[in-house]
Amino acid sequence: MNRVPRTLEWVGGTDGFLRLLDQTRLPGEVVYLDCHTVDDVWEAIRNLRVRGAPVIGVAAAYGVVLGARAGNAAAAIEFLKTSRPTAVNLFWALKRMKRVTNPGPRDLAEALLAEAITIDGEDQSASRSIAANGAPLVPDGGGVLTHCNAGALVSSGRGTALSVLAESHLRGKRFRVFVDETRPLLQGARLTAWELLQHGVDVTLICDNTAARVMAEGKVQLVVVGADRIAANGDTANKIGTYGVALLAHAHGIPFYVAAPSSTFDLSLANGDAIPIEQRDPREVTHGFGSATAPAGVQVYNPAFDVTPARLIAGIITERGVIRPVDEGNILGMIGPASPSQS
Repeated sequence: MNRVPRTLEWVGGTDGFLRLLDQTRLPGEVVYLDCHTVDDVWEAIRNLRVRGAPVIGVAAAYGVVLGARAGNAAAAIEFLKTSRPTAVNLFWALKRMKRVTNPGPRDLAEALLAEAITIDGEDQSASRSIAANGAPLVPDGGGVLTHCNAGALVSSGRGTALSVLAESHLRGKRFRVFVDETRPLLQGARLTAWELLQHGVDVTLICDNTAARVMAEGKVQLVVVGADRIAANGDTANKIGTYGVALLAHAHGIPFYVAAPSSTFDLSLANGDAIPIEQRDPREVTHGFGSATAPAGVQVYNPAFDVTPARLIAGIITERGVIRPVDEGNILGMIGPASPSQS
């Protein structure tokens, strides 16, 4: 059972609107944002009011419905593509919406809404299957570490990495989860810790630079994270800092798993070198949550994501099963040459 408020929902028919849980207000407030225009949806995605690879694809699909109602679905699709560059689910969903517009049914808005609802439902189903496929990997009585946020907040359903943990807890397993705070925007501290508490999971928040210590103390037996784009060979883009966690897990002999739906695979990219990495506003680093934490004029490098090489990943938990070992052949065998991202 999902105890976290639903991340998004479409309210009404073709004349309706998209309601989003504003994640920038968590954990202090549970506030909903009603999006009536494509601009509203673009702003919500760009400014992380809605975030996480699967759910921004769903949000963008509903944004196209709003664009069709305003008279230009094609322009809405192109505009929404510019909101964020790394998570491939966004482009996957927009590609599906674009197919609906060609050659274009008589009632385009109704057809687009039906497709967006289908994408929404598929994401919910995928997250349930990811949870079931990953739960056997969680050590009963052990420790798990996760980085960033990959729960119900990144999905219209139960999420990815955190859905595995929530399902394991429901099945009676008892374990401790160590949550990296995930600088600079603290998605781990603000969102993951909050989500896991809603599920009643034993959660301990740690600074990002504490991960090596808890591993060295033998407190971690599994690492599981989400993903924003996975290349054909298994190289995986996820929140900045994930690569470092994977290196630490490898050094300590701890299995490192990725949880993601098939829509997160981009088989057009041979490896992670070609994954576009979003650069964020320097003020996220120098003025975290409004207060100056660095001297004026300092240069800032603020990539939102990094890429973990496939060789460091023990397996990828998908709705179709667990891919292991992680290599191009096993990915093709599980996802297929015509993956959703390429269709």
